[in-house]
Amino acid sequence: MNRAPLIAVLLLVFSLLSGFSHAEPAVININTATVETLASLNGVGETKAKAIVAYRTENGPFATSEDLSKVKGIGAKTIQKNADRLSVE
Repeated sequence: MNRAPLIAVLLLVFSLLSGFSHAEPAVININTATVETLASLNGVGETKAKAIVAYRTENGPFATSEDLSKVKGIGAKTIQKNADRLSVE
C-alpha cells in the first residue's frame, strides 16, 4: 500500500493549521469600534466596552491608545496587554 498520498494530506492539514495559529489578531480602532468589537480585547468585557463607548461619546475621540486609561476600569495593564491591537486612526 502506498502511503505517500496519506502523508501528503496529513502534511497539508498540519501546515494549514499551524499557519492559522500564527495569524495576527485584527487591529481595533478604539474611536470607531462597536461594543462587541471592544469586548474582544483581553481584559475588556461587555461592561468595560460599554464604558469605553460612553466615554468616547461624551468626550470625543481618543488621541492615543493610552487615553483608554481615562475610562473607569481600564488600567495600564489592560492597555499594555492589547497594545499591538489598539489604534486611534
